[in-house]
Amino acid sequence: MDNQKLVLYVALSFVLLMLWQAWQQDYGSKSISSPAEQGVYPLGGPAVKTGGGTDIPRPGATSVLPAAPSQSVLKSAERIHVVTDRLNVEIDSTGGDLRQVELRSYPVVVEQPDQAFQFLSEAPERMFIAQGGLLGNSAPNHYASYKIEQSDYRLSENASTLQVPLSWHHSSGMEIIKVYTFHRDSYVVKLDYQVHNSTNAEWQGQIYSQFQRIEPPNKKSAFGIYTYTGGVVSSPENIYDKVDFSRMKKENLSLDFKGGWLAMIEHYFAAALIPPTDILIHAYTKIVDGERYVLGYVGPVVTLQPGENATISTSFYIGPKDQQHLKNAATNLELTVDYGKLTIIAQPIYWLLALIQGVVHNWGWSIIFLTILIKAAFFHLSATSYKSMAQMRKLTPRIQALKERFGDDRQRMNEAMMEIYRKEKINPLGGCLPIVVQIPVFIALYWVLVESVELRQAPWMFWIHDLSAQDPYYVLPLIMGVTMFVQQKLSPAPPDPIQAKVMMAMPIFFTAMFLFFPSGLVLYWVVNNTLSITQQWYITNKLIND
Repeated sequence: MDNQKLVLYVALSFVLLMLWQAWQQDYGSKSISSPAEQGVYPLGGPAVKTGGGTDIPRPGATSVLPAAPSQSVLKSAERIHVVTDRLNVEIDSTGGDLRQVELRSYPVVVEQPDQAFQFLSEAPERMFIAQGGLLGNSAPNHYASYKIEQSDYRLSENASTLQVPLSWHHSSGMEIIKVYTFHRDSYVVKLDYQVHNSTNAEWQGQIYSQFQRIEPPNKKSAFGIYTYTGGVVSSPENIYDKVDFSRMKKENLSLDFKGGWLAMIEHYFAAALIPPTDILIHAYTKIVDGERYVLGYVGPVVTLQPGENATISTSFYIGPKDQQHLKNAATNLELTVDYGKLTIIAQPIYWLLALIQGVVHNWGWSIIFLTILIKAAFFHLSATSYKSMAQMRKLTPRIQALKERFGDDRQRMNEAMMEIYRKEKINPLGGCLPIVVQIPVFIALYWVLVESVELRQAPWMFWIHDLSAQDPYYVLPLIMGVTMFVQQKLSPAPPDPIQAKVMMAMPIFFTAMFLFFPSGLVLYWVVNNTLSITQQWYITNKLIND
């Protein structure tokens, strides 16, 4: 097996990867089973209704909530501006919604470090907000008007938490304080509803919390590479279930479980609803006005007798897909860093990459050292492959003579070739199998480099200021093309002229494709090719020829 076929195998792995992504996007949605089929049942009463023209879930118990009409434009009143070391947040007094959330540590572009990335937004063209309330009589939903104490809050340098209260009062005597708690060095926002029943009657209510957003434009690279954008539900029965926008269009999700979370994710960022792990929740999805997608949950019924008080809680995670922050926020939330079917391989690769980064403090050099370690791990497999290539190269003149002798009689030519292999004790598949073993590792590393938010806007050196973006001057892709060309020259030309022409075109094809790939991935490929050339040259000229 010559080195050209190595390139073919890698090309095949890329093609299969692209086809799999396209299939997953277009046809990968699963039908949503009913709660009974999932082995779960509605919460102590009728199932929460999620259809119709309202963005408020109907209660699942005996309380009654008039259906509110959906709003094509978000209502807005007084604003609260909250600043922490990680977040810039705007809360509206209408519903106490999280209307805008900026991630202070993540600029939109490298050139403007003071312009923070806005993850949640109320802008009509990219609406994505977090909202919620209480379901029941004398309870505020996300259309209710809250009173605010002040309009600006800032986490002080010596404080670890910051609380932002909003109050709601009903003429019956019900008082509810909605309190957001922000934490230092955290993207988790805790939300408490402090319920005070000062009436003469029993009160029942249920918490609900939801994301509402429009479907963002489908962003793909020139070669169809994309990362998942949409909903995810994690439950004990299915710890990572994608609920994409096409799936939401087909059927509303209706699922009960205890211990899990719901999220809306995109390439580098995730927003998750994290209910307490000890309560049974009802998860739902629906579409409002044909374009706004709702993903949320309703909690169990809480009953308060006259004079009783209670606190009903939930939490949000709104931030980057940083695995340490995700792990600290909720169990299995780190799975939103989606490595696909190769997670079992990708996770150790990421762990090793992060370990190296902790020493060298430069993600570009971390990729280089990681590549060296992976190459070292596969040294003996690669050596077997290159030895086989070198042995096959020695036979090139004899194979060419057979071709001239037998002409178009391919059967006799193949029989003669196999006889030569038998006499020379050469396994024609000897260079193939070691490469096949390495392909899953390469694809897993690809997903690690694509999915890692740590590489977003991470500089290497010289002109590479963002390892997650393409090389602005295309230097690395051109170097990669040269290394592929050199690898071809170290290997014998295929006897088939058509195959030889295809192989000559491969460096050009791959160079064109890698022009648009993240520079971090191209850097890995350049280093890997350079190490392969060195190893192949050494084996061919030192071990075999000697």
